Amino acid sequence: MTLIIILIIAGLLFLLLEVLVIPGTTLIGAAGLALIAFSVWESYHTFGSPTGHFVLIGTIFLTILTIYLSLKSKTWNKLMLKKEIDGRVNEIDTGQVKSGDTGKTVSRLAPSGKAIINDEYFEVHTTGDFIDQETMIEITHLQDNKIFVKRKT
Repeated sequence: MTLIIILIIAGLLFLLLEVLVIPGTTLIGAAGLALIAFSVWESYHTFGSPTGHFVLIGTIFLTILTIYLSLKSKTWNKLMLKKEIDGRVNEIDTGQVKSGDTGKTVSRLAPSGKAIINDEYFEVHTTGDFIDQETMIEITHLQDNKIFVKRKT
């Protein structure tokens, strides 16, 4: 009886995997149905018709209940990530910074890092050079919301 219960549970897990995690493969779903069908057949074979009928009805009920509970939205709310992403793109106000402005690196630019330009922190990039921390820099150009700098001479 323990083997039959284990096979039914494994079959249900395979069906849930097919429905929720890896849909479209049908291999895992077919394996789940095969496990459930074999466990029902084995219960008829081992224990006879009355017990086999109970196992069949119980398995059908358990399968429907499992799929229903797993598809309810409140079930997945417990597992969902609810944190909002509050990151933002380095939006550059062209009135705030422009080519020729100077500043100082806050971190090492290898080839990108942080710098203070006009008393504001920005993520800046070089054209491939490495610039050490606390080095004076100058903006060469702005491109695609990126600030490109070089070592100030």
